[in-house]
Amino acid sequence: MAGQRDAKYVLSDYLVASARLGEKSAWERLYRLWHGRFVAHAWRMCGDSNAAQDYVQDAWAEIYKGLGKLTNDRAFAVWAYRIVTRKVMRSHGRNARESILPAVMLEQQASDEGEAEHRTGTRLMLAQAMAHLPPEQRAAVALFYGEGLRIAEIAVATDVPAGTVKTRLMHARGKLKNILEGEYDEQAG
Repeated sequence: MAGQRDAKYVLSDYLVASARLGEKSAWERLYRLWHGRFVAHAWRMCGDSNAAQDYVQDAWAEIYKGLGKLTNDRAFAVWAYRIVTRKVMRSHGRNARESILPAVMLEQQASDEGEAEHRTGTRLMLAQAMAHLPPEQRAAVALFYGEGLRIAEIAVATDVPAGTVKTRLMHARGKLKNILEGEYDEQAG
């Protein structure tokens, strides 16, 4: 998985540099590479797939305008996640409603069918457990574990201090553990 992340980020760095030089095909490939991840991030925050698409489209317009000012190609993902986060928060508010994450967001292809069934079941359980997390915790977990971002990068992407990210992750881990072990009391939160 780390190799995949590295390859994606290297490709992204190249595409950012090329897009900044005006290469239209690089911009299109950059869009295809990141669009789904940005929509998933917005969706985790607002719980509405249509609104998430709208927020991300607005974010892409801002990303396009600001790409020339980005001084570090490697900072693209974090910078763009921050733009998406701000679009959602401005439009949807800090009290974004919770949503149930569909299992399809978490599914990946597996090599054999038995493993695929097991993974799908596990991912479905995780998606259902994550649905109980507040949007901010859900976003932190997804960016940390799903995207492989570091605490400092998540802090920039979500526009909060690093300590807040750590706290969100700590509370999310505890709540997920309790849910997955069957010890979660929904009324207690």
